[in-house]
Amino acid sequence: MQRNLYEPEHDAFRDSVRTFCEKQIAPFHADWEKQGIVPRELWLDAGKQGLLGTDVPEEYGGGGVSDFRYNCVVAEEVTRVGGSGVGFTLHNDVVAPYLLKLGTDEQKQRWLPGFCSGELITAIAMTEPGTGSDLQGIKAAAKKDGDDWVLNGSKTFITNGINADLVIVVAQTDPEAGARGFSLLVVERGMPGFERGRNLDKVGMKAQDTAELFFDNVRVPTRNLLGTEGMGFVHLMDCLPQERLSIAVVAVAAARKVLDLTVDYCKERKAFGKPIGSFQHSRFVLAELETEVCIAEQYLDRCIAEHNARRFEVKDAAMAKWWTTELQKKVVDSCVQLHGGYGYMLEYPVAKAFIDSRVQTIYGGTTEIMKEIVGRSLGV
Repeated sequence: MQRNLYEPEHDAFRDSVRTFCEKQIAPFHADWEKQGIVPRELWLDAGKQGLLGTDVPEEYGGGGVSDFRYNCVVAEEVTRVGGSGVGFTLHNDVVAPYLLKLGTDEQKQRWLPGFCSGELITAIAMTEPGTGSDLQGIKAAAKKDGDDWVLNGSKTFITNGINADLVIVVAQTDPEAGARGFSLLVVERGMPGFERGRNLDKVGMKAQDTAELFFDNVRVPTRNLLGTEGMGFVHLMDCLPQERLSIAVVAVAAARKVLDLTVDYCKERKAFGKPIGSFQHSRFVLAELETEVCIAEQYLDRCIAEHNARRFEVKDAAMAKWWTTELQKKVVDSCVQLHGGYGYMLEYPVAKAFIDSRVQTIYGGTTEIMKEIVGRSLGV
């Protein structure tokens, strides 16, 4: 089924992004996986090519177009070349909305030009060693002291954690206010007391710098408060749907890529003198996967259109996130099986897709939490 989400201008942008990914990501990604990090030079190159901040106003060096489809093109093309270590989606899709929606004019002038050029790499820090999906259990805390907030605590599993120059930290700022006692503080590289722990050794996404962060009496100027004091959770709930939609975009793109690779493999690989794709079981498996991926693509396109129209709700994002990521897991697992022993070899893209996919149902809100959100929306 043909997808009609994208228009000629998006196709032209895709050509540019695809060329960038094929020349500047694909040949080097395996080395980055060994190193556990993507070089900062890639971010600078991406900035020059206009891949960062497509929705940031031109006055700050961005693309000036508020159209999430451009974000999707970047996510899809990076996924197509297996660039799971490249944190552009976290930067563009997750952090950018906070800066654009909540930033003061002074903050935007200070941060957005570097955001778009790739000189300033960003991250957001919610998860803590003892707090995952239950954000109200956050222990990192900040107290006012004159013109500063004094921040103490730690965060973990932070994407772009080693490279990040700017980290939006969710911190408790009023322990007596319950859900209204959390705020967003922007911590910048070089602030005394801000330290990074180890680059975490993950099952997959090896080139992605995922780190522990520590805050020991970090003095964060009050001008680095993002949004309204005490409204941190409200701001998170406002921005989380786009984050979850971004994860769904990657999930569907990854499922499509590995399925197409597997179809080609089943046409070429022979057993008992004929291609394995000619066996009824293989055809049925591929038919089922093709059907479900097509359905996912159509549903995802509708979600993107609704998001652009400002009608995309928390429940919609939860449904899209859990279903597409669970589908991604199913697709890559089935494709590994169809590859047989070769599917377990990391030189085959299907094996890498298998280990990279596992976290998709966890970060951004687990499948179980997504179902809870949907269930509550039904009044049950």
